[in-house]
Amino acid sequence: MNANEIDILLVDDSQEDVDLTLHALRAENLANRVFIARDGEEALEFLFCTGLHAERSFEHPPKLVLLDLKMPKVDGMQVLKRVKGDARTRTIPVVLMTSSREERDMVSGYDLGVNSYLQKPVDFDEFRKMVKLLGMYWLVTNRPPLTNGTPHLAGQAK
Repeated sequence: MNANEIDILLVDDSQEDVDLTLHALRAENLANRVFIARDGEEALEFLFCTGLHAERSFEHPPKLVLLDLKMPKVDGMQVLKRVKGDARTRTIPVVLMTSSREERDMVSGYDLGVNSYLQKPVDFDEFRKMVKLLGMYWLVTNRPPLTNGTPHLAGQAK
C-alpha cells in the first residue's frame, strides 16, 4: 500500500467537524487513509502536488474530497472551481459539506461541478449517519471510470 494513496481528503477548519467526521468514518471502517487540510490553500497544494505536497503525484488522487464551504485563505467554492476546472483533477468526486442554508451556495456549487451538496446536521447522531451514508456510497458503491483496469484520471497520459 502506497503512503501517497489517500482515500479521503477532508477539508475543514472546524476541529469539531473534523473529529466527528473521522469518528464516523472509522466507526464504519470506511476510510483508513484520511488527509486533513485545514483550509482551502492547503487542500489545493495537496490536490495539485505543490508547496508542502510537491512530493505527491497526480497518479494517486484521493477517492473523495469532503469540502467545507466557509474556510480561511481560500474558500470551498474557489477550491471546487480549481478542482473541476482542471483536467487532472476534475474526475475526483467532491462533496460540499456545509452548515450554509443559502440556496445560492448550493446553486453555485452545482454550477461549478460539485458531485453532491450536503448540509451538516447539528445533531451528532444525524451527522454520523450522514457521513456513514456518504462514505458507503462514494467509497464502496460508486464506481469511478476505468482506463486499462485502473481508475481513470482525466488528462492522464495513456
